[in-house]
Amino acid sequence: MESLSVGQARRIALAAQGFLDPRHARPTLRTLRRTVARTGVLQVDSVNVLQRAHYMPLYSRMGPYDVDLLHRASGGSGRQPRQLVEYWAHVQALMPVELWPFMRHRMAAYRQRRGKWWSLPDTEQALESGVLAAVRDRGPVTARDLEADFASGPRVKQHWGWNWSEARKVLDYLYLVGDVAIAGRNGSFEVLYDVPERVLPADVLDAPTPTPAEAGVELVRRAARSHGVASARCLADYYRMRLQPAGDGSDARTAIGTLVEAGELQPVQVQGWKRPAYLHTGARLPRKVRARALLSPFDPLVWERERTERLFDFHYRIEIYVPAAQRVHGYYVLPFLLGDRVVGRVDLKADRQAGRLLVKAAYAEESAPPETAGELAAELRQMATWLALDDIVVEPRGDLAPALAAELGRRRTTLEL
Repeated sequence: MESLSVGQARRIALAAQGFLDPRHARPTLRTLRRTVARTGVLQVDSVNVLQRAHYMPLYSRMGPYDVDLLHRASGGSGRQPRQLVEYWAHVQALMPVELWPFMRHRMAAYRQRRGKWWSLPDTEQALESGVLAAVRDRGPVTARDLEADFASGPRVKQHWGWNWSEARKVLDYLYLVGDVAIAGRNGSFEVLYDVPERVLPADVLDAPTPTPAEAGVELVRRAARSHGVASARCLADYYRMRLQPAGDGSDARTAIGTLVEAGELQPVQVQGWKRPAYLHTGARLPRKVRARALLSPFDPLVWERERTERLFDFHYRIEIYVPAAQRVHGYYVLPFLLGDRVVGRVDLKADRQAGRLLVKAAYAEESAPPETAGELAAELRQMATWLALDDIVVEPRGDLAPALAAELGRRRTTLEL
């Protein structure tokens, strides 16, 4: 069995995720398609303290780009069919439209769990039919647009975060089983639901439905391309698949065996990894990676925290839901990738009203090279410009903050004392 060093595995992973691709002065839809082909999916999340989650991985790989490119790819028009659609692919995520047929086995599984997960007993079949008819008649619509028509009385907040209307509960179910699709989001980031035939290209809807085993193979194949090299657990996590045999062949373990037998995956041992790994035979092993990027907490490169620690010797946890007094590094902390190492982390916030990029804290890793502050300053200037922010404010928290403020300079940057 071939053996890889951690450094080799790290460079393979970075190349697979698109950090070896050249940046263009003006990224185009072709650039975006190439980048999404690397990441596979773009996680969608409502947190907007800096920038929405699905915009950030593209920026980290392409550099400053016109976000309208993503709107066009995920919206489509008469001349340009939709290329991306939201579905529960990793979690809520934008995925290429051609993956829709490969999610049908997942949709069927959700349909079987109708009463258990969504509390929609058979007696509420009329509600389900009514909501679907309303979407067909009025779509694209938000859950709020339908709330008054299908309310059964005042809502009761049973526990934090799930005070959903009856329409919202039904729409969530209809979306997961594929009876409705997400046409986009409005200015308040509310989901716009419509029937699939008005959202997806006809050739996607007309495509034959793969068997669960065929779908499992395709999802693991794509996960392997996006990883370059990975353990079975990481391959399963990328599209949130079952790892162990599920009886229908849709699990990751069965798909991995199929791809190994076909020669698309090669078993390898990565030094220091306890679990066996699998190398995609098309993966690149560059001698050097010259990346410089700030990574969103929802970036697929750092999704799986154990993998992040094994590859980069970087312990990372998102602290959004941790009480402020108990946070170690900050609310919205982005790892800073330089070369092929994660060399620091910064807690960032966009103060849009004041036009400032706030560096709430900045920390260097033990392995950070001397040029870390200067490279991070350059990356922050670029990000501020992309976000249309005029100033950068560095607050004095973290061992990297003083050097970062000095590098940024006093003309456009403030060190708050």
